[in-house]
Amino acid sequence: MAGVVGAASVAWPFIDQMQPDASTLALAQVEVDVSSLQKGASLTVKWRGKPVVIRYRSDKELEEGKAVKLSELKDPIARNANLPSDAPATDANRTVPKKEAWLVMVEVCTHLGCIPLGEQGEFGGWFCPCHGSQYDTAGRIRKGPAPENMAIPVYEFTSDTVVRVG
Repeated sequence: MAGVVGAASVAWPFIDQMQPDASTLALAQVEVDVSSLQKGASLTVKWRGKPVVIRYRSDKELEEGKAVKLSELKDPIARNANLPSDAPATDANRTVPKKEAWLVMVEVCTHLGCIPLGEQGEFGGWFCPCHGSQYDTAGRIRKGPAPENMAIPVYEFTSDTVVRVG
């Protein structure tokens, strides 16, 4: 019994050092006040070392997103961590219920990890100038070499004006 206690006391510092430090845990979630955003505007925050865009989509962007048929999409999967992994990439499935005007998305091209330019390209969403991938106003890949829609992280509105990512 004493040997087990001794071994555990020796091993614990090694096991404990594998736990994430406080700065890593702090990056696990980020809360963002979006009260200053007007329709058609966006802001980008850093979460887990990646840019996350929060866009308050205009009525036109919403209409365009809803009008796209799933058969027109290169990637028919929503890629929304808030939904089942096989959820279809409808405009509504790229957001959360009752907050469809708000798009919260990891702003990284799914081709080679570049950062696409917002409000650009043929579909008015995001354009990656590195290799020409074009995303629509819901962050769905429409043209170019990118294989998937941009990812939607786990997020929730904790109030009407605060979004918690992570």
